[in-house]
Amino acid sequence: MRRALLSGAFLSAFALGLAAPADANVFRWANDGDANSMDSYTRQETFLLTFTQNMMEPLVRRDRNLKVEPSLSVSWSQPAPDVWRFALRPNVRFHDGSPFTADDVVFSFQRATGPGSNIASFLASVKEVRKVDDLTVEFVTRVPNPIFLEEITSWQIMSKIWAEKNNAVNAAELTRREENFATRNANGTGPFRLVSREPDRRTVLEPNPGWWDRVEHNLTRVEFNVISNDATRVAALLSGEVDMIYTVPPQDMERIGRAPGLRLHQGPELRTIYLGMDQLRPELLKSDVKGKNPFQDIRVRRAFYQAIDMQAIASRTMRGQSRNTGLLLGPGVNGFSQALDQRLPFDPDASRRLLTEAGYPQGFGVTLDCPNDRYVNDEAICQAVTSMLARVGVRVTLVAQTRARFFAEVNGPGYNTSFYMLGWTPNTYDAHNVLYNLAGSRGDGRRGVFNNGGYANPKLDELIDRIAIETDQAKRNALIAEGLQIVKDDVAYIPLHQQTLVWAAKQNIDLAQLADNQFPLRFVRVRQ
Repeated sequence: MRRALLSGAFLSAFALGLAAPADANVFRWANDGDANSMDSYTRQETFLLTFTQNMMEPLVRRDRNLKVEPSLSVSWSQPAPDVWRFALRPNVRFHDGSPFTADDVVFSFQRATGPGSNIASFLASVKEVRKVDDLTVEFVTRVPNPIFLEEITSWQIMSKIWAEKNNAVNAAELTRREENFATRNANGTGPFRLVSREPDRRTVLEPNPGWWDRVEHNLTRVEFNVISNDATRVAALLSGEVDMIYTVPPQDMERIGRAPGLRLHQGPELRTIYLGMDQLRPELLKSDVKGKNPFQDIRVRRAFYQAIDMQAIASRTMRGQSRNTGLLLGPGVNGFSQALDQRLPFDPDASRRLLTEAGYPQGFGVTLDCPNDRYVNDEAICQAVTSMLARVGVRVTLVAQTRARFFAEVNGPGYNTSFYMLGWTPNTYDAHNVLYNLAGSRGDGRRGVFNNGGYANPKLDELIDRIAIETDQAKRNALIAEGLQIVKDDVAYIPLHQQTLVWAAKQNIDLAQLADNQFPLRFVRVRQ
């Protein structure tokens, strides 16, 4: 009853707060979680990056078909194998009216690779960025990089003048809940500019009248609302209070699909959901095992893997809206192999035997860190995993938190987790991105930054380095397959599934649903 009253109160306040002229093309949409910051350098997370990219732009971007195309650069060339030269777009201005120049690109590189930034891996191969003139820059890479353009599609350029003026030269460390001016304000070159920001509640954008590109949208105002409760979010769509919801609960798909005037948008997503384990510390932070780390034993990792019934999760928890996987990447990512994409068999008896062989005949206790507003049915999946592991004697304490708290715990400098759920979309759509970020050894501040469990294999590191510079596609894919096989053989992770992308909107809303779950507002139109 309390939840119903709160939901009704929200919808009433929502309707009153969003009054707009009848002839205005106001687009109202909702998600279960917030973008958490207006600074795209603070977290390498899809929703944050797709939201801020409406205001700030990269040198190159992806079109409706996910192909790389010019954005703040008009062209590029390679004067040498390790040099990329970009001709910058002339007559572009930031939202505050200041001109976009090569100085902003050089500054943005320094900021992206500096303190507080969580996106340094986008530029991991870059040794230096140098200004040739006001509209020309050169990137010098440490080694030839065949996928450099794909790596920088999510790197958004910031204004040097604005950042210096507002004491935002460095990104605030979001995992430590730090803030600076860029946390709640934005100044980009993009198609929309920030009007107001209420964290965890509402963010309002308006079109940038001076945008350099051809305008495809017809929006006069965009209102993004955070509605964490599934029932309330769906009710807002059904009642017409919002035009679109970005996260659709699988259990409500049939109901929305039957509702007049609404449409489900569905398609495969490139993101893979997986479980990770701390394999680095000599003793786990969150376990009742003292003096050693059970996850350093491959038998324990395999026991956890084989205790999880993914068919049950796919049918009951995900309602058929997922694709079980044996890899950390799925179809659509270069390097994907159907032959390698085979899971270890679900076998609880084998799990018990493996735990006994490893010295844990009665199992042990460990905490599972999980988000509750980031992935489709994330907390429900973690609950299912907890129950399945209990059947083989593992006592799991589930800690499910909002994405802001979860990422601060799991992705923070200390990687304060022993067992966790995460998801990963390779922004390059290439397997090297997965291997480099998730399985490469930590230590240089770039490779393995998102290898939260500290897994390390020197042979894999060598392969990752070779993949990065191999230009022969057949040889490169052979190296990728070898690397993926090592990750599988070591049970470095427990891959779960690729979730199906499901959005819902009114039928008069035209939008582009991309396989990387990006949501560019520049493609949205409201039909009267």
